[in-house]
Amino acid sequence: MRVFLIAGEASGDRLGAALMAGLKALREDVAFTGVGGPMMQAEGLNSLFPMDELSVMGLSEILPKYRQLTARIKQTAKAAIDARPDVMITIDSPDFCLRVARRVKRAADIRTVHYVAPSVWAWRSGRARKMAQVIDHVLALLPFEPPLMHAAGMECDFVGHPVVSEPIADDTQIGAMRARHGLGQAPVLLTLPGSRRSEVTRLAPIFRETLNRVLTNRPDMRVVVPTTANLAALMPDLIADWPGDPVLLTPDQPDFTVDKRAAFKTAQGALAASGTVSLELAANDTPMVIAYDMAPLSRLIISRMLKVDTVTLVNLVSETRAVPEFIGKACRAKRIAPALAQMLDHPQAQYDAMSLTMERLGRSGEPPGLRAARAVLDRLQV
Repeated sequence: MRVFLIAGEASGDRLGAALMAGLKALREDVAFTGVGGPMMQAEGLNSLFPMDELSVMGLSEILPKYRQLTARIKQTAKAAIDARPDVMITIDSPDFCLRVARRVKRAADIRTVHYVAPSVWAWRSGRARKMAQVIDHVLALLPFEPPLMHAAGMECDFVGHPVVSEPIADDTQIGAMRARHGLGQAPVLLTLPGSRRSEVTRLAPIFRETLNRVLTNRPDMRVVVPTTANLAALMPDLIADWPGDPVLLTPDQPDFTVDKRAAFKTAQGALAASGTVSLELAANDTPMVIAYDMAPLSRLIISRMLKVDTVTLVNLVSETRAVPEFIGKACRAKRIAPALAQMLDHPQAQYDAMSLTMERLGRSGEPPGLRAARAVLDRLQV
């Protein structure tokens, strides 16, 4: 059985590696080609070119590499057509993957699967209909997505979210992290202002003012800020005047991965930008307040296109509104601070919603990678 896979960023590489492991567990004769990162390569993929070349986002980042990316689309599509796989699986990164799929479908009758459904439940529902022109089958991370994909004309299976399989820090790891960073037994507030430069520069002042208001009455509380490699140089200046004697966790630190997990688990609560981080917090039973803002024009456009009354995935999956969120014009310290203080005083209000979210995302079932592999094989029938 021949499988052609394409992943364009680190999250897709993780999904692809788990899927590959699942396919190998279910089929002895599977062989892989395509594009992927180090985790997929460790499962047996020889990548056509370094996946990092595709890890760009935003107009200003894409324009200088437009010709190179176009050439990679053509190269990848040709490789898939020449390989004549039993199935081509594209993983997230729709701007690249769906362009490849379109070229492949024009030239060959190759079954196409896309892993990670577009968030048409939130906005731009037309994306699903457009995707259905080149994709046969979707592997969905969220339980309410399959009916939306079916309506657009694609097969779809909910396979679970990878967050349910992520390791959780134990007491020994938490103790070591606290000792390494001088936290002692202090209560910890996890603070997560985003993973993109534009996000953190916009949210950092709002988060600082919010923390000033809340920590005035909690002088012993410490702030922990995990960040990403692309922001490691920027963050020290942004948080220099934050209260709570902030501890910055960066990927260049030897124990970063374990320390980040420990921080998520040991925190009394979190103030976080909107995104999948809410699921990471829920997996660790860490109550949260979500806050997010964007440029005024983007705020206007998205507010008119948004189809849901909450963008927090814990709220959507649990069908509650347990997690307070402050989006757009509401993202102001004077509004966020009372909700954050209330959450820290009464964290139990979110526990049921977080537990239900994890169950609905597949915590008690098969690992998502294995479920995804089974879904591919069941519909492929090779």
